[in-house]
Amino acid sequence: METVRPPAAGLKTAGCFATHITANRRLSANAFELTLAKPPHFSFLAGQRLQLDYAAAQRDYSIASAPAEDGLRLCIRRVEHGRLSEQLALAAVGTAVAFTGPHGYFTFKASAHPAVFVATGTGIAPFCAMAGSGVSGFTLLHGVETPADLYYRDFIQTRAAAYIACLSASRPADAAHVSGWVTDYLRDQLPPRPYDFYLCGRQDMIRDVTLLVDERFQGSLVYTEIFY
Repeated sequence: METVRPPAAGLKTAGCFATHITANRRLSANAFELTLAKPPHFSFLAGQRLQLDYAAAQRDYSIASAPAEDGLRLCIRRVEHGRLSEQLALAAVGTAVAFTGPHGYFTFKASAHPAVFVATGTGIAPFCAMAGSGVSGFTLLHGVETPADLYYRDFIQTRAAAYIACLSASRPADAAHVSGWVTDYLRDQLPPRPYDFYLCGRQDMIRDVTLLVDERFQGSLVYTEIFY
């Protein structure tokens, strides 16, 4: 197993942009989607993120929209008493915000190995962007508590070779859902062979999956993006 952090060659140079909110919709009890007007000179690669600046606070968010879309969609977890997320969840259409970007190297690299995307919660955002930009045929595991947290499921299912919802706090509703963590599925059901793993979500998930890849999926590459 090799953990990969690719060089910056070919990625877009970060800049500073002023924009405003064009839509704010609830995705689940703990997540919402914020859409920003895309500045005329802003471009990015699917999987990259931006750093939002609002109310004297800055946070990094992966872009969930594809580069060809008109708006910039951000999938945000609402954190109780969070310095920024609670304010953004209540922000009205037309609210002015600023951001820098694009940032990051978490972009898709085609190879001979099957791609396995692993997300927890709002870590699904960069995979939504990748799917929207034309990436297909991947296996995607989305680790959440309940089916209500499976935002973007209908969209991603049409592009994935396999979509597995791993539910940690409820019983599966159908055969496409499994009980437990994403690590349970990887350990017990994914056939051992080399893959390209793309991991986005909580730090403990990324740690546990990386250890499992080292143990079970020799010859694999691992690309990571941690959500704090």
